Amino acid sequence: MENSFVKASGVGLCLGSFISLLTMVLHPPAGSIDHIVRIQNVLIFSHVLAIACLPIMGFGAWGLSVLLHTDSRISTLSFIIFCFGLITAMIAAAINGLILPQFLSDSIAKPFDESVLKTVIRYGGHINVSMANIFIVCTSVSITIWCVLILHTARLSKGIAYFGFSLLGFEMVCLFLRVNFTDLHGFRIFVTGLACWEIAAGIHMRLRR
Repeated sequence: MENSFVKASGVGLCLGSFISLLTMVLHPPAGSIDHIVRIQNVLIFSHVLAIACLPIMGFGAWGLSVLLHTDSRISTLSFIIFCFGLITAMIAAAINGLILPQFLSDSIAKPFDESVLKTVIRYGGHINVSMANIFIVCTSVSITIWCVLILHTARLSKGIAYFGFSLLGFEMVCLFLRVNFTDLHGFRIFVTGLACWEIAAGIHMRLRR
């Protein structure tokens, strides 16, 4: 039964990661108030996808943690940290992708103070950056723990662990070079790396005997 769960969660990890990649492709760049209102349908749809993929990824992460379970239960800690990251992603997606465009659309339908709306947009931006930073830290810590456990338990290919460490090393280099992972392009780079690792892990979980 546990093996069936691991295989199913591996599929979930792949599916959730693929949807997250699709979200990054569809996510439009930021712009003026009129621009946000004009593209609100695309903005809402891309963030609905982002929110939809989170529980699927969480299910996959649960299966990975079960697979890498040891007496120390450190894999459970990794799962909890990962879920914290998913929660922050949900908050950021809801505020900036669902609430903000609807709020602006309603606001410009009647006389409004543009400076107030710009302040609201900046406030939402600060929330987004904070949540993105928490998401990046939580997922990076979780992957580090999982990679160590993969090497320790040998329940997945060690190549998955080495791939994860390579991505984390690339992340450190990018941070050293002052790459901003919280803007759209930087976040796309981070999510792509994260999704590639999760898809690789998910495939090995699905094919595991």
